Amino acid sequence: MTLHPLFQKMATASTEAELRFKLMDNLSQYFAVQRWGIYLGDEQSGLISCDVRGVSDRFVERYQQIGKSVDPVLKYVQEYHAPAHEELVLPNQTWKQSELYQRCCIEYDHEHIMTGPIVGNGQLIGTIHFARIGHTPAFNTKDLSNLSAVCLHLSACLANLKSSDRFSQNSPQMLLTQREIQIAQLVARGLTNAEIGKELWISQNTVKQALKRMFRKLKVASRTEMVAQLRDLLI
Repeated sequence: MTLHPLFQKMATASTEAELRFKLMDNLSQYFAVQRWGIYLGDEQSGLISCDVRGVSDRFVERYQQIGKSVDPVLKYVQEYHAPAHEELVLPNQTWKQSELYQRCCIEYDHEHIMTGPIVGNGQLIGTIHFARIGHTPAFNTKDLSNLSAVCLHLSACLANLKSSDRFSQNSPQMLLTQREIQIAQLVARGLTNAEIGKELWISQNTVKQALKRMFRKLKVASRTEMVAQLRDLLI
């Protein structure tokens, strides 16, 4: 299956949020994956946004706390700015003995993983993550080649959007993910972190960490400031 239709959809996105949504909606059909996500970070390697499909917020939280530091595929991507999967970076038949698999992936049935780089200004600014579950084949050289092309186009599209007059970094709607907007709406209603977690079926700590990211993105220091800045978006 040619990737050209996907590249065309990416090229027509007028905002970063639209670009992420178009990519997230179409990735699985090209890579035969059941779980995937796009992680974008800041210059200090802090997580700014995370859009995922097929995995829970609990997994994202666990990966950030435990998996990220022991992920051999991510380490390869960070070092070489090139896509990789577990069979490329680990000795034969050792993936399931790795710390990442034992401490993170096995619980969520992630049998095979592949990660690609998103780059900007010569730095790694994000990653695309794929996981295949159950009795599925491992990723191969064609998958790597296709992911490399997607990462190249995504990096170029992000660079174009950030330098375009159409893109406003100060627009809250462009900065926040759909889940973060949901959280902001519940904050505006006066709900506590515990109540928000119950409403969205996520942990109280996940809400807490999400609010920290949102404060950093919006450059605010309190829930009141955040709601005031998002007033028009939350109406």
